Amino acid sequence: MTVTARPATASDAPALASVAALTFPLACPPGTSLVDIARFVTTVLSEARFDEHLADPARHVLVLVDDEAGSDDALLGYALLVTGEPADADVAAAVEARPTVELSKFYVVPAAHGQGAARVLMEATLATAEATGASSIWLGVNQLNARAQGFYAKHGFERVGTKRFTVGAETHDDFVLARAL
Repeated sequence: MTVTARPATASDAPALASVAALTFPLACPPGTSLVDIARFVTTVLSEARFDEHLADPARHVLVLVDDEAGSDDALLGYALLVTGEPADADVAAAVEARPTVELSKFYVVPAAHGQGAARVLMEATLATAEATGASSIWLGVNQLNARAQGFYAKHGFERVGTKRFTVGAETHDDFVLARAL
């Protein structure tokens, strides 16, 4: 599999929403309500929301593309970075290096897991974050998601704090991970 990461374009919004709908449930803790997951996907990860992200100069959306696939199967993952000060007080207290960039979303479809595709997307993500002039990058990851935590640790992220993440009626505990750029 040959993959590349590139900045997303407006024409990527439908595929981004499809990949988000497929991958977001994989990151949710066991027992998360399927109704709450579905509501989150349709409100937070919709095509219209990706259109908004793509039009916002404070957000950077990257897509991971299978160079060998047809256009329908080409999108394998995405990352969403948000520049600016953290809005969450727990994150603002935990992340010391400023300016900082949030890695708000980072997902790769299951078919591409274990093949180096996520590494390609992470390298592009870190390069994009560095290009903003930020000193650090941070993210939230569910405390029960050991696979994601291991991946982020391989890329230099360290636990610096905790925060809460709400999906529907449920609030989950996340670790805040950060790394210098």
